Amino acid sequence: MTDFKTLQLLDIFRWLFVKMGIDYDMMRKILQLKLTMDERKVPTLFQQNKKKDDQKFGYIKSLWIYVLFGLILIPLMGFGQNFLFQMSIAFAMIIFLIMTSLISDFSSVLLDVRDKSILSTKPISARTINAAKFMHIFIYLSYLTMALTAIPLVISLFTQGIVFFILTGFEIILINLFIVALTAILYIVILRFFDGEKLKDMINYVQIALSLMLMIGYQVLIRSFEFVNLDMVVSFHWWSLFLIPMWFAAPYELILHGDTSLLTVIYSILAVIIPIISIWLYIKLIPTFERNLQKLLSTSKSKKEKNNRLKSLLLSLICRTHEERAFYRFSTLMMRQEREFKLKVYPSLGFSFIIPFIFIFTFSRSEEIDYSSSMGYLTIYFSMLIIPSAVLFLGHSAKYKAAWIYKTLPIKDYIGLQKGSLKAFLIKLYIPIYIVLSIVFCYIYGVRIIPDLLVVLVTSWLYTVFCFVMMSNKIPFTRPYDEIGDAQGWKTMLLFIPLAMLAGLHFLIASQVTFGSTVYFIMLFFINMVIWKVAFKSSL
Repeated sequence: MTDFKTLQLLDIFRWLFVKMGIDYDMMRKILQLKLTMDERKVPTLFQQNKKKDDQKFGYIKSLWIYVLFGLILIPLMGFGQNFLFQMSIAFAMIIFLIMTSLISDFSSVLLDVRDKSILSTKPISARTINAAKFMHIFIYLSYLTMALTAIPLVISLFTQGIVFFILTGFEIILINLFIVALTAILYIVILRFFDGEKLKDMINYVQIALSLMLMIGYQVLIRSFEFVNLDMVVSFHWWSLFLIPMWFAAPYELILHGDTSLLTVIYSILAVIIPIISIWLYIKLIPTFERNLQKLLSTSKSKKEKNNRLKSLLLSLICRTHEERAFYRFSTLMMRQEREFKLKVYPSLGFSFIIPFIFIFTFSRSEEIDYSSSMGYLTIYFSMLIIPSAVLFLGHSAKYKAAWIYKTLPIKDYIGLQKGSLKAFLIKLYIPIYIVLSIVFCYIYGVRIIPDLLVVLVTSWLYTVFCFVMMSNKIPFTRPYDEIGDAQGWKTMLLFIPLAMLAGLHFLIASQVTFGSTVYFIMLFFINMVIWKVAFKSSL
């Protein structure tokens, strides 16, 4: 195994671990093994493009994205003297990025039950095992933190001075200790009152949020220099005591500006005392934590949905046959419960919701817009960006080997499965986003756009069928995710061309023809009825 430079650096502090009663040689061997295994891990930010050839991607190689996010911190840490405001914003960003990364990529380390079942059966003390687990996390958080703050720190060394530089480095160490302890205590509380499935779902949603943040992060980067007002004055309030970033910003006012007001001193004390107390509390709660981790080995009982007559009536109208209704329910459960599907599709779902507002915001700042006559509401077509990738991933599953069950079912063809799965996606994932966007757009542009919104709705149905026909996978949930390669990725990108053509056609009809949107909606509605029948008859 590789003798990592990190472990060689850690050897300098060997005496400290020995003094704490830790078997340093054993801890080092455990860390060496864990770091070797981590070389095969692909971080959450890049899992959407994971391939078999990327198994040795390495965490270190992924840190460039955090270097990019770190550029946002340059105007906050490198310039200006309003430290309370600037550093509160900077530390808020640092805490958010580090904590989301910890939850998404290192929860498997904090919540690892294999250490207990494998290492605890060997003559290794629990203190050594826990120290190896903590150092494993701390090593990677150090990499992440350096990538995030290295450039802003170097710039601040020349612009703010050596005292600012040393103080920031010290506080970043305290923040890392605080985040690890806070995350572990949060897990302890969740495992105390809930089962392991709740915790797994929470981690999955944080992974989704982190992937979504990658997509929209460039917007924040572009506008960061414009939004930051370095002359802004911040005043203290009693509720400011609950704003954690302000704790770590207060020492700058105390040390660099000589502000000895009561609240500044209290915040500065909290910045040092709370991380130490949280680490002490985490160490005390480790035995309880290890006991509760056993809940991760159990699965919660699935709750049966209550029969709802209205829901059953609507489902019978949407899905005409018993087979189609059965596969609609099956696809709904798959999309709701399969974490791999959610991790790959939900970020795009959030992006398709956000991007229409990004365009509205961009255009509204560049020129004055008359919302009573503007056609900016057609940016709602960007919500359909989710459809090609979702249709593609509907054909894949982490449990694809269970697809043999289809062969045992007394069905003549898979038309019901295909139609049921597409309708489940539209109703459970796309239409909720469409409804929220429509309500907001009606508020902005007025109720005059309702016919156009109806056109968008039926267009989404037509576009979904078109994407399904163009995709090579015909039977849902029957292929592994590893089969998704560059060819299918390019096919998904090419499917944006007909979407742009449909949006352009809508624009021309709505702008050039009187009552064009209403007529166009009626035409598309009947075209959909025909296309949905023809496409699935010829899709096998």
